[in-house]
Amino acid sequence: MTAIGSKEPRTIKKYLREGIVEPAFQTPDRPSKLAPYAKQLTAWLVSDQRKSRKERRTAKLMHADLVKLGYDGSYERVAAFVREWKGERQRAYHTTDRGVFVPLVFQPGEAFQFDWSEDWAYVGGERIKLQVAHVKLSHSRAFLVRAYLLQTHEMLFDAHWHAFRVFEGVPSRGIYDSEAWPPRVRGQAEKTAVDKVGLGKKRDVNARFTAMTSHYVFDPEFCNPAAGWEKGQVEKNVRDARRHAGGVLPARRMWQLMPAFPDLDALNAWLEERCKLLWAETAHGTLPGSIADVWAAEKPALMALPTMFDGFVEERKRVSPTCLINFDRTRYSVPASFANRPVSLRIYPERLVVVAEGHVICTHERIIDRSHRQPGRVIYDWRHYLAVVQRKPGALRNGAPFVEMPEPFRMLQAKILRQPGGDREMVDILSLVLHHDEQAVLCAVELALEAGVPTKTHVLNLLHRLLDGKLTDQPDVNPPAALTLSKEPEANVARYDGLRTTRGTRHAS
Repeated sequence: MTAIGSKEPRTIKKYLREGIVEPAFQTPDRPSKLAPYAKQLTAWLVSDQRKSRKERRTAKLMHADLVKLGYDGSYERVAAFVREWKGERQRAYHTTDRGVFVPLVFQPGEAFQFDWSEDWAYVGGERIKLQVAHVKLSHSRAFLVRAYLLQTHEMLFDAHWHAFRVFEGVPSRGIYDSEAWPPRVRGQAEKTAVDKVGLGKKRDVNARFTAMTSHYVFDPEFCNPAAGWEKGQVEKNVRDARRHAGGVLPARRMWQLMPAFPDLDALNAWLEERCKLLWAETAHGTLPGSIADVWAAEKPALMALPTMFDGFVEERKRVSPTCLINFDRTRYSVPASFANRPVSLRIYPERLVVVAEGHVICTHERIIDRSHRQPGRVIYDWRHYLAVVQRKPGALRNGAPFVEMPEPFRMLQAKILRQPGGDREMVDILSLVLHHDEQAVLCAVELALEAGVPTKTHVLNLLHRLLDGKLTDQPDVNPPAALTLSKEPEANVARYDGLRTTRGTRHAS
């Protein structure tokens, strides 16, 4: 009553007429010094939202930049503008922006979702970090988890094939991350699945990835940037693979409780069987029955499974004078006839294939060594250097590739190199593998060593007997005394002159 009594009668009538209970001071609209720069400041804030936290400017830096543009107001006004702008963004996020989602429904055989994750496992007696591919059918929610050492194109192609093989068909569409993946693990020469991210869902897709989608006849679709909910099923699958060990105790983790494995193939076989077991144990959640039941009903809607896509990544290499090519810190040998020449290297998950002039010239088991503590390895195939030692037999004695020859060859080499001309004879014996089965040559060498006659002539005799199917282990024959020659035959070529005379007529030679 005191506050109201202090007012003039006209003021009291105004409050009563307008129904105001508690008077409040109304701030008049005054022009702000920041108003001319509000548009520029808003543009900076929007631009910074696309950057990482460490790259975003603080309100003090924005105030300093505005001062350079002519702003002469206080920092507090800029900070208040920034707080108000971020508050409005936060409210929009929780109402109509990315904080609100629409449930997705997929028809049978319509789509699958793909994603990568990182996990650890004991493989070959060592705890190693693995790149894990997750593929999940959007309708039935059947999934496959497969582990690799790297996140590269050839691994991506292999994961798709095994997923389609397990699903027994191919869906019509594949949903992927928006970003360019797999990551560039081999430097600038390695292309990513998405060469360029455009506006919205526009993507420039890599040629090899396009070839895979054309082979399996499905359409790739890439999510919007930072929109993981567009493939939320496989994103959740990444979490579930870490949480569920048997579908009974959610707190248990699959990757922590799995046993140790001798190699990656054994691990992937275990993961495949484990995924199928979880299909039968896990309820679908939306449709009646388990994931396995819904998958069985979805199978007729999947496209027929074609042959496996030849999922290699090709790189151009030049063979060194020592008949080697370099790949991932490891050098591999190539036949000597292609030294100092360009070749094509086809990279598969488990092997490397070298192609030249339209033909496969050699194949190596792929070595993946992610440790940089040790120097790179050199993988030799001694057969690739036979053309060199045929011209330079002296290189056989200390040649590094020939250290890895089979044991019978090395034993024969130790004996035959002691003889004069032994280098040349040993090269001739090794060169037999270029024209005959290597196991047959090895068998002939072993028989020669057992007989105590390590010579080229004896090895050739034994090899021809083996190839002709004749016995090589016949016992030695000791002729009786009655069959002993009393007069040894002599070499007398003059006796052949008598054959030239027939019925008294001498024929011209």
